[in-house]
Amino acid sequence: MTAALRFDPIRLPEECEQLRKEVRAFLADEIAAGTFDPHKPNREDTDAPEFSRRVGAKGWLGMTWPKKYGGQERSFLERYVVTEEMRVANAPTRRFFVADRQSGPVLLKYAPEHIKMDILPRICRGEICFAIGMSEPNSGSDLFAAKTRATKTDGGYLINGTKIWTSSAHIADYMIAIFRTSQPTKENRRHGLTQFLVKMKQPGIQVNPIRQITGQYEFNEVVFTDFFVPDDHVLGEVDGAWKQATSELAYERSGPERFLETYYVLTELVRAVGSNPDTRSAEGIGRLVAQLHTMRRMSVSVAGMLQAGKEPVVEASIVKDIGTVWEQQLPHRVRDLAAFVEETATNRETLERQLDFAIKTAPKLTIQGGTTEVLRGIIARGLGLR
Repeated sequence: MTAALRFDPIRLPEECEQLRKEVRAFLADEIAAGTFDPHKPNREDTDAPEFSRRVGAKGWLGMTWPKKYGGQERSFLERYVVTEEMRVANAPTRRFFVADRQSGPVLLKYAPEHIKMDILPRICRGEICFAIGMSEPNSGSDLFAAKTRATKTDGGYLINGTKIWTSSAHIADYMIAIFRTSQPTKENRRHGLTQFLVKMKQPGIQVNPIRQITGQYEFNEVVFTDFFVPDDHVLGEVDGAWKQATSELAYERSGPERFLETYYVLTELVRAVGSNPDTRSAEGIGRLVAQLHTMRRMSVSVAGMLQAGKEPVVEASIVKDIGTVWEQQLPHRVRDLAAFVEETATNRETLERQLDFAIKTAPKLTIQGGTTEVLRGIIARGLGLR
């Protein structure tokens, strides 16, 4: 069935602009206090537990969730503003971001009440970290090729297999993962997958680091050996997780973090060329800013559709595809434009350091959250082209 492709023309309301001022003031205070340096994307303070708690104390985690679970019942558009400001400032959001963006909404929708009452308030307070267990060796972003097995036993399931490219698994308190509970059918290769809440740092789980070319440690291989998950940690329908994962990915793929991960090199270029750029620099920066504005409007539109209770899966996939390709290419475009920047520019050294890191980290951007090839398959299916 063909999806109706639509990006609603949504504008941020006044309460969002007031919130933006509050977030900027908070981040300025954190920078002044030395919590993080916005000009150092390759810093080692990306896991910042105390910063996470202070963000939670502001009421900026779980913002859209019911107050009974610690949320604020605010809009997706207000949450968008907080995410955007955090990303632009290059703040250390690793500890809380996945839990706030997608794990919490999954628990809200599918977890038993006692689990929601236990875990969701702790997410809102910035106390716990989540990882996502989807990709596996030899299957990449093809979720439906997952082979990690969940075998029914007394009181729960035994998990055996491996997840890979699992961001933040080494610091995570929990993982939401998809395991195979039965074989796919000829009619439906998506059948047989079930979503589970996994408590990390338990016997039967081994986390192996995968270091990036930048030297940073973010990705992991997670090996399960007869790991026990109790029945009440099953999330949603047994054998029907593909339906749940589809809507979950609308949260994961549509936010401003999908085109702002290397944004810092653009702002640093603007600083380097100064207030009187030559024609070549002005034209190049103008094109990049116009492209950025277009992606931002699309992303805000998806946030508005989520607020309206819609599931814009195809639109979110388009934002992620266009956004990650753009942010992956951005460091190379900035390097070309920076070739004519005066050697006397006061921030030339900072710009070169940022470019060195951004170019090294760029290859991962079109992989995390679903490869470009998989996304384009989703888009093509939604448009009735396959």
